[in-house]
Amino acid sequence: MQNKNFKSGSDELPIAGDSNNGAEGGVLYIVATPIGNLKDITLRALDVLATVDWVAAEDTRHSKRLLQHYALHKPMVSLHEHNEFDRRHELLQKLKKGEKGALISDAGTPLISDPGYHLVNLLRQEGIRVVPIPGASAFVSALCAAGLPTDRFAFEGFLPAKKNKRLLALQALCNETRTLIFYESPHRLLDSLASFQAAFGGDQEMVVAKEITKQFEQFQSGTVSEILQYFEVHPDKVRGEFVLMVNGTLAESSEKSKSELGEKVDSAILVLLKQELPVKQIAEIVSQWQDVKKKAVYERTLQLKSD
Repeated sequence: MQNKNFKSGSDELPIAGDSNNGAEGGVLYIVATPIGNLKDITLRALDVLATVDWVAAEDTRHSKRLLQHYALHKPMVSLHEHNEFDRRHELLQKLKKGEKGALISDAGTPLISDPGYHLVNLLRQEGIRVVPIPGASAFVSALCAAGLPTDRFAFEGFLPAKKNKRLLALQALCNETRTLIFYESPHRLLDSLASFQAAFGGDQEMVVAKEITKQFEQFQSGTVSEILQYFEVHPDKVRGEFVLMVNGTLAESSEKSKSELGEKVDSAILVLLKQELPVKQIAEIVSQWQDVKKKAVYERTLQLKSD
């Protein structure tokens, strides 16, 4: 029996959550927008933005330019990290009246390292429909072209701004086997890469992507040390938005290091840890003493320190 919602001979299929499906009541659409190239917006996103009553945006001035580019003129409401918790109730009342709204961020998919969680959480509790409109996402776009394992990955968003907290956050991931993905801004790129080197070791494989879909899109591959050196030597490249991706093979190599290094190395590491020596210094001392790879000692030291 043919579905009455399917038009024979056309490409149109019924899609849950579309604005023309006859559903009544308020609904919030979570609309992904381009991360750089304005052509990377879906036909469905344009259709939704054309039919909603209002658009909630992280930066209304920035998002207004996107809407104007596509000749869309909608009332706009600001929703950013500083006002979201209070403004969510205002938007809830609009939706309860049966209005339809769209939530967009400055670029990419809303809520992914962007505001929107508190609003969506409240709407779900209140029984308001929330409909995703898929589209661009910087970390997904970067990962699929990076040449790193994609079967398992962990998106960590932005790292802490302070050096000590950032290093602790990275050290907690040293045994992670999944590909690790981070966002970073240009003014903290070199500091974060230095923290990567301290936590993961300089030989760990990584890829840095910048300005995805934009004119100066770039992928830089190599070891952590090589990547850090590249951006130190090319300060003109430290511009735009960055996606940092680390090959997550550390847990496996740590177990291998344990069997190869032996109890004598473990004992020496533990003695030096009790003396509160830096991990890097311990790796240098023990690797020279036992004539083993410094990276293996470094990783084993981090593992013993966290146990």
